[in-house]
Amino acid sequence: MTELSFPDGVLFFPVTAFDADGRVNRDVTAGHIAERVEQGPGGVFAACGTGEFHALAADEHAEVVRAAVEATAGRVPVIAGAGGPLGHAIACVRAAEQAGADGILLLPPYLVEGPTAGVVAYIEAVLAATRLPVILYHRGAGRLTTAAVERLLANPRVAGIKDGVGDIALAQQFVRVAAGLDRTTLFFNGLLTAEASQAAYRAIGVPLYSSAVFAMAPEIATTFYRASIGDDLDTQHRLLDGFYRPLVALRDETPGFAVSLIKAGLRLGGDHVGSVRPPLVDPSTAQLDRLAAILDAGRALVAA
Repeated sequence: MTELSFPDGVLFFPVTAFDADGRVNRDVTAGHIAERVEQGPGGVFAACGTGEFHALAADEHAEVVRAAVEATAGRVPVIAGAGGPLGHAIACVRAAEQAGADGILLLPPYLVEGPTAGVVAYIEAVLAATRLPVILYHRGAGRLTTAAVERLLANPRVAGIKDGVGDIALAQQFVRVAAGLDRTTLFFNGLLTAEASQAAYRAIGVPLYSSAVFAMAPEIATTFYRASIGDDLDTQHRLLDGFYRPLVALRDETPGFAVSLIKAGLRLGGDHVGSVRPPLVDPSTAQLDRLAAILDAGRALVAA
């Protein structure tokens, strides 16, 4: 296994396009990824949360990962989502390995919540099924403790941890555990619309974050990213106040809008990515109008 690393750039979480009959549209998905890779992201996270991993059958997941690998053409790493029922998670990591993915983002197990020992056992079963480096997603039914992180980081296939809980003190403990190792461990801010909380994560040594916004508005996401790593507080604050804060307010109106709004934003731009799959829902006409205004405001701020 080689150590996982990302070149400088926003981490891109593409959508999965569906056609009018609700089937995966491989060509549109690949085109979406190829076009965005031209915008200079640091990596592609295919069939993950923004890509509606929760709604993909195993064969669809494999198709999306293959499309991402081909569209990216080795320019940046491709990380494939996996998770849910243990057998499904193992099937996904094996398919991703065969497709040529560079790593795995391991999402939480499905439905039931086990004790920490059970979560660790779930993760270790998946790790044993692949040679790829794996990023652990600390959230929901996959929550970790400091002791669990210490044990799991002893496995060289664990490349990093993505925090979706938002407990900054605990996240900092994870960072300090990894600091004692003789290898690099990657840490990611995985909260919804992560730009809104990235200043806090960067302060504890977590420079990487998910950017679903990059999928629909790469110029906005990239401008914020450059401002973040360059300590340009004025640009960060202008975008937070004029774009991200109203986007978060709209997102919070309806469960699942962290994904639905991204697909809607792409459709507003003329991309035929289709609707979201149940249980997610599309925005109403009034919400689409507000999203369009928010995107216009963000783009104006970038152009100013």
